[in-house]
Amino acid sequence: MEEWFAALALFEKIYWGIALISSVIFVILLVMTLLGGDAEDFDGGDVDADIDGDTGIEFQFLSFKNLMGFFTIFGWSGIACLDSDLSTGLTVLISTICGLLMMFVMAALFYYLGKLQSSGTLRLKNALNQVGEVYLTIGANRASIGKVSVTVQGTLRELEALTDEDKDLVLGNVVRVKSITDNGILIVELLNK
Repeated sequence: MEEWFAALALFEKIYWGIALISSVIFVILLVMTLLGGDAEDFDGGDVDADIDGDTGIEFQFLSFKNLMGFFTIFGWSGIACLDSDLSTGLTVLISTICGLLMMFVMAALFYYLGKLQSSGTLRLKNALNQVGEVYLTIGANRASIGKVSVTVQGTLRELEALTDEDKDLVLGNVVRVKSITDNGILIVELLNK
């Protein structure tokens, strides 16, 4: 192995060194990511804080993971170019372009994966104008709180409700969510009067 490395030209040694070192670091980062290891020290920021704040992950072109991806692809594509007997200038150009493409792909991948995150927080404003069914009797003129089954954010939920109707809304009545009170109670109206 030492004889093989010693026989390489300086330009080839540089590419082999970059490719091997960055590949080892990249594999370690990949394993840590897949196993859920904490690699926040490498990224320079707390990605979980962005997700908890429901802001998503911004597009990060320049991060440690992306740099390791750049150097890994830069090194291996450069070695492939050198094995194809391309000139040094063309080798540097092609390997740089390949590395930048890898950085862009990785940044886009993490950005779009971050967009898939969901906070799971129920936003009652999404219930407005939704049609549901009375589950527990709702007293007329907001006399007593009942419950309605309504689909909010793609999930059927049982939520507390009041009505301004002149008669009680009973089990099975079809209603539409008209508004929402400040404390999160739905105001519903009978759909088929």
